[in-house]
Amino acid sequence: MKNLYAEMTRYGVTTSDIKTVLNCTDKTARSKMNGKSDLSIDDAFKIRDAFFPGMRLEYLFAPDEELERTDKRNSN
Repeated sequence: MKNLYAEMTRYGVTTSDIKTVLNCTDKTARSKMNGKSDLSIDDAFKIRDAFFPGMRLEYLFAPDEELERTDKRNSN
């Protein structure tokens, strides 16, 4: 979720902000964002709507390996 982390940095959104929106603990929020726990589509919408309205879910939550494949294709 490199895009999510990049946008969080750009807009000053913290993991603490995410946990508040998801109504969970810091540990749970970190686990969801690191892929150790499932991030539901409802959670993704909550994060997007609270902090990044107008951004596409596909962009924010693109799997890192998908980005790497896209980067390799664009470099050829």
